[in-house]
Amino acid sequence: MRQLVRVLLGDTSTGVSRALVSGISLMAISVFAMGCASHSLMPAAQSEAIRDRERALASRADTIQSVIKQSGKVGALAFLDARDAHLVVLPGDSPADAWARYSASPESQTNPVSMPAAATFVYRADVPKAPETVTASALQQERTTAAALAADLHQLQDRLDLIQRELAATRGDTDKAVADMRALGDDLESVRKFMLQTAQLGWLNHELTLENASGVRKMAATSQELSASSARLEDSMRQLSESLAGQLKEVAARLDAIQGKIQNIK
Repeated sequence: MRQLVRVLLGDTSTGVSRALVSGISLMAISVFAMGCASHSLMPAAQSEAIRDRERALASRADTIQSVIKQSGKVGALAFLDARDAHLVVLPGDSPADAWARYSASPESQTNPVSMPAAATFVYRADVPKAPETVTASALQQERTTAAALAADLHQLQDRLDLIQRELAATRGDTDKAVADMRALGDDLESVRKFMLQTAQLGWLNHELTLENASGVRKMAATSQELSASSARLEDSMRQLSESLAGQLKEVAARLDAIQGKIQNIK
């Protein structure tokens, strides 16, 4: 274990500070102590298998660090393929991220790997963390949980899309209702203008009727005055005719008298 930690983290002469080295050393000692305690509680065969795995990875530390450096990730999930024991390095920012990246890559279909019961997540040389042991069951559980979360997220997205479509339909109905209200408002405005024009025509007709009635009354009064004047004129003409007739008779009588006197003189 000490060899794995020392080799995977790299040489301290590469520029890592003494404080960083001290921290790494303390963590390595802690991991080593835990490893020793764990190994002492394990069956001999299992403990030996773990040591063999650690030694195999430690011997390939340069390759593992090279792959991590090229990927630009925090670390990589490293293990020996359970079928042919070739080295597998899966870069990622965490064990779950590394396994998820591999599972989503075309390589998982074209060239699948067989992960053993346990693997090691190795951090980049400049990251002050000791390697971590990761079990395949834990990765599978995390993947299952992530898939469940993705399914829930997909359902939420579907519901969100449905709500957005319903909102769009509601917005369309609202826009149509607003357009209908505007059309109704225009119709009401047209009716109001028509009623106003009708009222104005009615008022004008009423005024004309009043003027006509006044004219008729004036014509009636004038007609009555003409009738009265005609009657007075007729009476005056009758009186004048009667007076003229009397005067003519008197003149005739005088002329007869004068003629008689003339005859008498002859």
